Amino acid sequence: MALFNIDNNNRFERIKELPFKLEKEIQNLTEQNIKTIFGLDFVRSEFSLGKFRIDTLAFDKDVSSFVIIEYKRDKNFSVIDQGYAYLSLMLNNKADFILEYNENCKGTLKRDDTDWSQSRVLFISPSFTTYQKEAINFKDLPIELWEVKRYNNKTVSYNQIQTSGAQESVKTISRQDDTIEKVTREIKVFTEQEHLEGASDETKELYEKLKNAILNLDNLEVKPKKLYIAFVANTNVVDIRIQRNGLKLWINLRHGQLEDPKGICRDVSATGHWGNGDYEIQIQSDDNLEYILSLIKQSLKANKK
Repeated sequence: MALFNIDNNNRFERIKELPFKLEKEIQNLTEQNIKTIFGLDFVRSEFSLGKFRIDTLAFDKDVSSFVIIEYKRDKNFSVIDQGYAYLSLMLNNKADFILEYNENCKGTLKRDDTDWSQSRVLFISPSFTTYQKEAINFKDLPIELWEVKRYNNKTVSYNQIQTSGAQESVKTISRQDDTIEKVTREIKVFTEQEHLEGASDETKELYEKLKNAILNLDNLEVKPKKLYIAFVANTNVVDIRIQRNGLKLWINLRHGQLEDPKGICRDVSATGHWGNGDYEIQIQSDDNLEYILSLIKQSLKANKK
């Protein structure tokens, strides 16, 4: 898609792409801004283990899991084979990954503190082939493709390649590959449908109504996690846990940041809870839907900066 600058006379000036000459350029740019781009904590660059070398090792604190990032300029690689090879390496060497985190992040992470089931691999490249894009068209694949573009006006874009309504499970090909089968037994990618299983028809209808209303607020991304469904701008805006007879929401604002004149939110800043933020709401109907949306708007404003 062509991009243009607008001058003072409303004339367009084309913004030209500034290609990357080396994979290392993409890596340096990403690692220096990894928190801003992906909300991840940087752990280590060029992490070697056995015959493998991981370009970037990162950690996702939201789900307590490791993220492996690989950068590619060439197009001759299989995202499935390489992605699962890296995940298999991690699952077979958990102690080494924990050690890297603790040494580089000055942490006290333990093996049991890590949710290995939420691990994933990100491939970042200026472009992917049609075959590679089709290869990720599974609903439960722990592999993401991100296209990065740099332009001559000092702007950069990172865009995730989205699956086109994938219904097929990666388990259908795992029977033919031992590595994929072993990894899929431990790593799990969740879907909205799985969260909705067990919910009453009334709760499903309530969720869909609330979901559509939230998405109408802005261009948010829906990301099903292990324990909840996240609605994400730059970071999580609101997280929803689907229960049998209702929904539990966590609004991502710190204690004292939310204006709630009706007092329907519970302050969970001093208690353990799953979602992001210090405010929890339990709902069984759409009676206060507009008011709840006004609370979510406050989180959206704070988390889209």
